[in-house]
Amino acid sequence: MADTHDHGGHDHGAGHVHGSTDKRRVLIAAGLTAGFMVAEALGGFFTGSLALLADAGHMLADAIALGLAWYAFHLAGRPATGRLTYGFGRVKTLVAYTNGIAIFVIALWIVYEAWGRLLTPAPVLGGPMLVVAILGLLVNIGSFLVLHGGDRESLNMRGAILHVLGDLLGSAAAIVAAIVILATGWTPIDPILSVLVSLLILSTAWSLMRAAAHVLLEGVPPSLDRDLIAADIQNAVKGVREVHHMHIWSLDGASTMATLHACLDEGVDAHQAVSTIKKRLASEHGISHATVEPEFGQCADESDDHGHAHDAAPHHRHYH
Repeated sequence: MADTHDHGGHDHGAGHVHGSTDKRRVLIAAGLTAGFMVAEALGGFFTGSLALLADAGHMLADAIALGLAWYAFHLAGRPATGRLTYGFGRVKTLVAYTNGIAIFVIALWIVYEAWGRLLTPAPVLGGPMLVVAILGLLVNIGSFLVLHGGDRESLNMRGAILHVLGDLLGSAAAIVAAIVILATGWTPIDPILSVLVSLLILSTAWSLMRAAAHVLLEGVPPSLDRDLIAADIQNAVKGVREVHHMHIWSLDGASTMATLHACLDEGVDAHQAVSTIKKRLASEHGISHATVEPEFGQCADESDDHGHAHDAAPHHRHYH
């Protein structure tokens, strides 16, 4: 059988550079968030502002989430082992999914607290609230700019950015609420804006969770179509009669992998066909890591009653 493993197409250098810089960016953002969270929580208790307390709650969870994101980048840099043959790259996706759940819990808590405030309005000190909210906004803008320069294809970075974006919106809402309270004395604006910010963050968190869950379930990346790629190989690679048992998935939302059976015409050089298929996958579809099993005549797995490329259910996968 031809050599079906080709690691030459991996762009480990670029991935390592992204990972190391993203790791530093997340650590800086975690430090800024944790540092100001304490000040904002004290300011919320002192002024009686739910908007400030809500934002401090966001920042507490976000400091923890950013710490987890940093640790995920740290783990992802470790080499693969005999037990974890793909390494620790998927930890980043798991953390992104967990971050989405955490945002949901925080947002629901804020909505619950806001409902209580609307039923029983409490006095709010608008002046100190405005000062703390402005300082919080500046810190959050700094964290957002640090993270925004990172790799936004990474689900882990997207989760980190989402947390800081929630803090930024929370601080902006607190500023608006403080201005309204100072101008009119109408305190219900405080919980109302807190709920609006929570609803905005919930929709983005749901999008992040869906993307992370798709990766964890080893779904085909949204930008790719497995059946079209199988047909492209059949049409473009000379000597390939049929492609089946094809599976495409992503480890972390960025690096894409594939396995497939290539049924070849008699007399075709299997090694050359496999090499051409791999080059086609890398150049035309961005799949740089592929395992290809060349076949002549009957498929070795035919007795297992497996579907071909048009079957959606991935019953079988070749790991390496």
